[in-house]
Amino acid sequence: MYSSSLNSGSNLVPDDSLKVLATPDLYNLSTKWAEEYNRQFPGVNISVINATDLEKAGDLIKKGTIGFVSNEFYSELKNESFWNLVIGRDVIVPVINAKNPFLDEINQHGISPQVLSVFVKNADYRNWNDLLKNGKTLKVDYYCIDDKSSIASLSDFLKTDGSIIAGRNAGSAAEVVSAIQKNPYAIGFCKLINILDLENQTMVDNIRLLPIDRNGNGLIDYNEKIYDDVNDFSRGVWIGKYPKALFSNIYTVAKGQPENISEVAFIKWVLTDGQKYLSGNGYSDLLVSERQSSADKLYNARIYAGASNGEKNLLKTLTFIITTVILISLIANSVARQRKRRKAVVKITGSPDHTLLDENSLIIPKGIYFDKTHTWAFLEENGVVKVGIDDFLQHITGKITRIKMKDPGKKVKKGEQILSIIQNGKQLNLYAPISGTIVEQNISLDTNSSSLNSSPYKDGWIYRIEPSNWGRESQLLFMADKQREFIKKEFSRLKDFLMTALSGDPKYAYVLLQDGGEISDGVLSEMSPQIWEDFQTNFIDPSRQVWFYEMF
Repeated sequence: MYSSSLNSGSNLVPDDSLKVLATPDLYNLSTKWAEEYNRQFPGVNISVINATDLEKAGDLIKKGTIGFVSNEFYSELKNESFWNLVIGRDVIVPVINAKNPFLDEINQHGISPQVLSVFVKNADYRNWNDLLKNGKTLKVDYYCIDDKSSIASLSDFLKTDGSIIAGRNAGSAAEVVSAIQKNPYAIGFCKLINILDLENQTMVDNIRLLPIDRNGNGLIDYNEKIYDDVNDFSRGVWIGKYPKALFSNIYTVAKGQPENISEVAFIKWVLTDGQKYLSGNGYSDLLVSERQSSADKLYNARIYAGASNGEKNLLKTLTFIITTVILISLIANSVARQRKRRKAVVKITGSPDHTLLDENSLIIPKGIYFDKTHTWAFLEENGVVKVGIDDFLQHITGKITRIKMKDPGKKVKKGEQILSIIQNGKQLNLYAPISGTIVEQNISLDTNSSSLNSSPYKDGWIYRIEPSNWGRESQLLFMADKQREFIKKEFSRLKDFLMTALSGDPKYAYVLLQDGGEISDGVLSEMSPQIWEDFQTNFIDPSRQVWFYEMF
């Protein structure tokens, strides 16, 4: 495999090789893809062309060459006849000097989009008090890379006109990064790829990411802690902890929908195995559902490749018939299963031992208040409230090996983190169902955390809390009947989460679609810490916010 420049005027690509065009910013990534694909499939020889001349690049695409194109250059190549498919994301980041004297303060509190927007608009007078409200009137020097795609994304993110965002200190990526490296009081916007040392997988010298306080509460919360490390940041982008407005697409483009077997195979590999090389080259990979959707489009394109109009119509008819038969079968199976469930006798007097898990498998005692964050509260005769986790959560996690508790005397507020449950190093943080003062913790859990699984409502209680607002907050909790309705919805939401998080990963195939789509008991127990973090972010944490809107 070798590469050439589009400016060279010579065509060094052998006739039997696969030619791939790449815009300059994607050249290194495209070369990496070609090298890895060639290593896995030695019979294929891929040549990457550096498209430094966009006019010639457009001509080559029109003649049949496939290309990898960033959003920045795509607007210049844009042609209504071009076929395109999103294969990754380019990420725009706010950056500061690593020697900024307020670095600790910035890392603790971050800067909200609203504050950044006001700051960017205030072109004549910018100081650190505008950003941090710390009384420090030292001047801030502001820089922004000068490319249309990035400025358009920033304009959307900051709700500000693009001409204001560019400002007076707009320049190339190299100029912006260099200026910030030299100035401890500077901030700016560039692309993630511009600040990475790809060889060492770290940021370049004297540059740090500027944390964004997305919810504007003046703190970088657990869900926002993604800015200290390149790998953590890339992971945070993928699971939705970073503002979507700061993404732009990277595409594969072609004259028309690819029909050549080699081209389709290579693009499909880029959408699957090739995604792991995006983060290492400064880009963000697609969600699993996006990868599968795009790969399906390529597969369908291959089916129809070379078929006559009559054959294509026949294929479409056959596809429709097959899809209809499958759908009818699924509906019939679902109806049969529902009837079977209605006839089942459900025991709720003890902890069930099910291989498969559904809403009928769970203990939901009467007389207990439940919270949407999967904790419960029970008002004792002396006015103290006993608190624990519900049966749904302990079944989903599997055996809990350790628990982190707050000390007696600590005051807690509803919706505030109150404990962490741990399974062999993997952790979930849970939130208080009520406000008050902790008067007792269940010290037996220090040596026998398994009672959280075996007896979540009796021996596995976690705290006794003296409530400070029970009358009002108890109205936001619900009893057994409504808990059953809620749990049904939670199982549906859990299946959606698992399908999104795990599809395409063979080692988790056993989790999905067992016995018509049932969930395995302890479904998270064999999964990676990353999946636990996804579960925290996309399943547990959204429920935490619900109480606020209901209360107000």
